[in-house]
This record gives sequence, C-alpha cells and structure tokens, in this order.
Amino acid sequence: MTISKEVLDELLKGVERPEDLLGDAGLMKELKIKLMERMLGAELTAHLGYDEGKEAPLGQANRRNGASTKMVKGQDGEMPLSVPRDRDSSFEPELVKKGQTRIDGMDDKIIGLYAAGLTVRDIQAHLLDLYGLKVSPDLISRVTDAVLDEVREWQSRALERMYPIVIFDALRVRIRDADSRTVKNKAVYVALGVTRDGQREVLGLWIAENEGAKFWLSVMNELKNRGTQDILIAVVDGLKGFPEAITAAFPDAMVQTCIVHLVRHSLNFCSWKDRKVVATDLRRIYSAPTADLAEAELDAFEEKWAGKYASIAPAWRRAWQEVIPFFGFDPAIRKIIYTTNAIESLNRVIRKSIKTRGSFPTDEAATKLIYLAIRKFEMDGRNVREWFAARNQFAIMFGERFDA
Repeated sequence: MTISKEVLDELLKGVERPEDLLGDAGLMKELKIKLMERMLGAELTAHLGYDEGKEAPLGQANRRNGASTKMVKGQDGEMPLSVPRDRDSSFEPELVKKGQTRIDGMDDKIIGLYAAGLTVRDIQAHLLDLYGLKVSPDLISRVTDAVLDEVREWQSRALERMYPIVIFDALRVRIRDADSRTVKNKAVYVALGVTRDGQREVLGLWIAENEGAKFWLSVMNELKNRGTQDILIAVVDGLKGFPEAITAAFPDAMVQTCIVHLVRHSLNFCSWKDRKVVATDLRRIYSAPTADLAEAELDAFEEKWAGKYASIAPAWRRAWQEVIPFFGFDPAIRKIIYTTNAIESLNRVIRKSIKTRGSFPTDEAATKLIYLAIRKFEMDGRNVREWFAARNQFAIMFGERFDA
C-alpha cells in the first residue's frame, strides 16, 4: 500500500520538531490511536451488518451503543483507545480483544527480557525507562507463567523412534525449597539428542535434588513413553546409577562415558602448574587408535603421575568399561561424542541466562528460564557439523537399527 504525497503533506502540517512527530503527544502516537479506532469501527460494522450513520436492518435488535475508553500499553507507552460497543455485547473485536490491555507484542518483549535473565524488578525498570510503562510484578509473572503451558506441551511432545546419539548432562542451580525455605543446590538434567538427519534436539529437562538409578529409570521410561524405542549411543558423565538405568530401558544402547567430563574430573586433582602437562598426557589415552593402546597409555600415565596424583588413573579404570566403546568408532563419530560441543554450547546458553540470578524462588521459575534458554539455543542452529561422514559410519556399524 502506497500513501500519496498529498496525504503525507496534510498529515505533517504543523510538525516542526522531532517531538511533534515522535513525542508522547506527537503525530505518530495519535495516528496509531486513530487508525486502531477506525479498524475497530470497521469490525463492528462487519459484525452488525450496517455502516455507521445508517439504519440497522429491519427486525435487527442489536445496534451500535456508543463506545468505552480503555487504556492499552504498547511501545509508545499508555494509549487511550475508544472501543465501540453494541447493545447485546456480542461484539468480539479481533484487533484489541476484550480484556486485552497490551499491544505491539509487549508480552513477547517481557518474555524476551525474562529469557535474557532479567528479574521481575529489572523488567519493571526496563519497561518504565524505555517505554514509560508502569507494569506490575503480578502482570510480569502472569505473562511469564504462560511459558509453563508451552513447557508442558514441549516436555510431553512425541519424539523420534531412534536417536543415534543422546547426550545426558547436568548442571547445578540454586532454588529455594518450598518446605524448609532454605536455598538448595538442585540438579537440572538435560537430554540432547542427535537425529538420524544430524539435527540437535533437546529431548527434555528435569529438576531433582538427588539423582539415582530410580530417578534415571523414570527419565528413560518417559523417553520411551514419548516414542523413543532405541538409542544407539548414550553419552553420560559418570552419574551414579545412570548406565544401569539406560540399559534397563534401552538394552541395546551403547553407554559411553563423556571423555570431556572425565578429563575435567581428573584435572580437579591437579595443581594449576601441572594441569597443562597432565591434560597433554591424558590426551594420549583418549587419542589412541585402539582400546589396547589406550590402556597402555593409561599404564604409562599411572607410572608417571601415581606418586603425585594417585586418584586420577583409578578413576579412569573404574569407568573403563564405559570409556572403551569410544575406541571402536571411526574418527568422524569419535569427534561428535568426544567433544560434546553441542551440550557444551547448550550449557553456555543456559548459564548465561541464569548467571544473574542468585537463586530461584521455585522449580517452576527455574524451569521457565531454562526452557527459554533451550528455545534460543535451538533457534540459533540445530545442524551437527560434519554429520554426513558420521551418518555413513552409523549406517554401516548399526545396520537395521539405524535404518529402522
């Protein structure tokens, strides 16, 4: 639609300063109000079946009944809007619905600010400074609570029948306990799957104070109930009872300890001056071409460092049965399950969102923010790099299970 020069000239008469156009009482705000009121009038005309100023159709009792003024909030601050009415109150406007007090995607702005990690008080201040809007904490909470409905739908959605790789990870979040009113460190568990086509997909998130075999089995059963029948490789970070829970639900799954987590756990025993050297020596273990050569490198590592860091080599040996599957894979697959770039980048997005929060008042508050971080992560790109070579390897190694 093109606005003629004559119309523009007429509208801009008397506009001499920027505030005459963009100010709180400027032309742009007034024009928006008038256009919205005109559109609402057109909606009522369509509803009643006759134009304003004309007679109603014969026998029709419902007619125009004046207008009411409501305040709506938008990017231009608060605006008084005249909404036409009908006698029997059957008119349901679409432009500004009954009960609606926010326009211009204000809900999306509130949710976007919440997703960025701003607290309710921060959001209040931001909307007041930027838009001149006074928004109550209760309104902000109601808007963000609407995310929980989306979370429930997302958490119960149907999943793929088979995932070549599922990476399970956990991070700690401080949440206030409803009973004791004390702040506790709770674990947020995330399952990140890779589909047959190489798309990253967060399968779900779970918050728990303590994990164990029973908890993990409930998570596995949830994935099964949502449609997943097979996982080829499950990558875990050594959580207690996890491998047993995975194989109980998915008996054919190959459980692989996350090498990155194992290396980090090892480096926790080291002084800062030794970390680089120890990391280099550990790399010789997981870079070995075969499991036998990797075990020989582990023996050499233990001989060199046992006197100073006696706990590292035994930790690797305890996890060895979940380490060695890694060595049966082609480098194309090794790279994906070793580096865990996907889960690491997801954790960065989550931590960036929650770092400004000292603690969360409830599990639901934490869930809302973490879900929004996950949504942002998936919007930024879901393709796994160099998946084509890995896909061919999976098709050969797992045959019918990969193609099912």
